[in-house]
Amino acid sequence: MFASRRQNYGQYKYRDMKFNISSNDLLKGLLDVSKAIPAKSPLPILENFLFVLKDGKLQITASDQELTLRTEIAVDASEEDGAIAVPARHTIELLKVLPDQPLKIRTLGDASFECSWASGNSVLPFFPADDYPEISLTDDDAREVVFPAQSLADGIGGTVYATADDEIRPAMNGIFFDIDTASTTLVASDSHKLICYTTDDVKAAEKSSFILHKRPANILKSLLGKEGDVTVRFDAKSVIFSFGSTMMVCRLVVGKYPRYRDVIPQNNANILKIDRNVLLNTVRRVAVCANKASNHVKFDLKQGQLEVSAQDLGFALAAYEKIGCDYQGDELTIGFKSTFLTEILSNMSCDSLVIKFADARRAALLLPSEEEAASEKICGILMPIMIS
Repeated sequence: MFASRRQNYGQYKYRDMKFNISSNDLLKGLLDVSKAIPAKSPLPILENFLFVLKDGKLQITASDQELTLRTEIAVDASEEDGAIAVPARHTIELLKVLPDQPLKIRTLGDASFECSWASGNSVLPFFPADDYPEISLTDDDAREVVFPAQSLADGIGGTVYATADDEIRPAMNGIFFDIDTASTTLVASDSHKLICYTTDDVKAAEKSSFILHKRPANILKSLLGKEGDVTVRFDAKSVIFSFGSTMMVCRLVVGKYPRYRDVIPQNNANILKIDRNVLLNTVRRVAVCANKASNHVKFDLKQGQLEVSAQDLGFALAAYEKIGCDYQGDELTIGFKSTFLTEILSNMSCDSLVIKFADARRAALLLPSEEEAASEKICGILMPIMIS
């Protein structure tokens, strides 16, 4: 739907640019792409939306040069294709206080445009489209895969919270898309926890990968619906997500992602099966009395029983709770950082959870039980904390 080349706006005129449009449709389009408007930019032109009117459609673009969002809206009674840059904040504020109704928008000379509605009008400045930076898209030989929108939204939502804030290793600050011939896995890790989401719905002719920074990942998730497909086109530097009438272009994180499959435990023989919500609520209650520096909670595992405890000796705080469970394995005492554990538990959607342990020093593997429909889609790895 969108060409994979640099966009040139000099071909468009702006004199006598006129079109009619629904105020609600225009506001929705502006709000969707406004997520790319920078709060502060060395280029003042980026504080504007780029309007391009062509063939009865209004194309709206917003960009901070790292991330670009674009959408298209059908218009009525358009005259003279053209392109202008309009102030983002003032335009959105105006539309937010207007009830849904038809709008008439037309340029006035070389410096302003008029927005008219049933009972009044407003005049705002515009700027030449030529001043708006050209948007560099992917190369012609870029690779392409198609995601079901729901799978992509679930994959991002299930992993993005586990990304890092690491200046030394920028690859850890994004989601790794590991695309293979049989399935695709989205991976995120901050070195303390690692989350993998695998879907068989996305396959490619050959293995490929890219790293999407968490900011555009969160924005993309907020824009995705539950229906339809998302076409993902990427090269070594950038990626385009196209769905419906919307396109998102962003730069990729450059770097090599760690060999995540090497750290997934394969032979953890001590197995705990437990209700996820019961465990989550227990950890939250007990963690209230944990040391605020370490957020440390302790698991004592015995046949058919889990004891969760925490204490802060400096403030004479302690909490303890016992849960009935299905545990098969050696008696084991292991510690975890409660904030990491609750993050993983609250971002999994299964009812019944399986946690596999090796010993008190090695990572635990968390995944839905075999009875869950999504048992093969999501898994988490959590490093323990040594118990003093």
